Amino acid sequence: RMKTQIFHITDPAAQREEIEAAAEIIRRGGLLGIPTETVYGLGANGLNTEAVTHIFEAKGRPQDNPLILHIPDVSWLTRYCRNIPPAAYRLAERFWPGPLTMILQRRSNVPNVTTGGLDTVGIRCPNHPVTLAIIEAAQVPVAAPSGNLSGRPSPTCARHMEEDMDGRIDGIVDGGPCGVGVESTIIDLTCPVPRLLRPGGLPLESLRKVLGEVAVDKAVVAPLSAGERPKAPGMKYRHYAPKAPVTVVTGDSRRTARYIRRNLGEHTGVIAFSEYVGDFPGCIVHDMGSVQDKGEQARRVFDALRTFDDTDVTAIFAQCPSEDGLGLAIANRLKKAAGFQVVDLGEGEE
Repeated sequence: RMKTQIFHITDPAAQREEIEAAAEIIRRGGLLGIPTETVYGLGANGLNTEAVTHIFEAKGRPQDNPLILHIPDVSWLTRYCRNIPPAAYRLAERFWPGPLTMILQRRSNVPNVTTGGLDTVGIRCPNHPVTLAIIEAAQVPVAAPSGNLSGRPSPTCARHMEEDMDGRIDGIVDGGPCGVGVESTIIDLTCPVPRLLRPGGLPLESLRKVLGEVAVDKAVVAPLSAGERPKAPGMKYRHYAPKAPVTVVTGDSRRTARYIRRNLGEHTGVIAFSEYVGDFPGCIVHDMGSVQDKGEQARRVFDALRTFDDTDVTAIFAQCPSEDGLGLAIANRLKKAAGFQVVDLGEGEE
């Protein structure tokens, strides 16, 4: 076990020494937990094969699961990508820094281990002043998946990351809680029609306003089959899962609450909208935010999935939002946590 150093950085301009010390961990090939607006990431120099290999080891992550390169601004795109389409610059101008990852053709300086052996690379500019300052100081792109043990819910604060990574990595930068709470949206710009590979903190509707037609990959709504190679993180494996099995209940919120109430067991946990948290007496209930407030649901969903691991809960039911706006990303995370174990009650009243 190594000693994991914790940095508390709130003002990068005033805390240059801490920024430099954190950047030095990246430069020398170490592993660093970094805050972003989406979730905390486990960062390393994305051009250093050995450093990137250590990310997979620390997480226990399958090697065919590609990583995202984090850069400080759009001018770095041409260093690591080629044949960049005009659409990439339109999206960057509109949404970077922000929760959007673009899949582009990679240059040969990006190692195979970073891209999961693909000839494409995922790239984004995160909207967090602390991490942008660290990448600028390190002067290398930072490869970073979410900073949890593989398969566990993603960390949305430094404490979550410490739970999973203390003693496994060199440092964790505490930059406060994440404002978005679900990972970035991933769009593939290497196909004739841009394709949504993972819904995230930027809604599909926003992408369509800029690009027009956007296809949705089937992995967004159903699991990949055994032989398929994932083109982006989070497409293939059971993700975000607590220890107890999860059942997601979709449909009108009143009906889903009623269904869960009827099916409660002795040690059932419930992830419920604020309006229904009082409906499950005797259960451990996690309030996911109001039915109408998808921003709050996104910030709370991973925390909700982690809540139950320190309890005697043996099964978890989750109410699921409708799939417009951020709802598509929240529903995707819940369904992946459940291994696509879903009860669909439809939208109508009984």
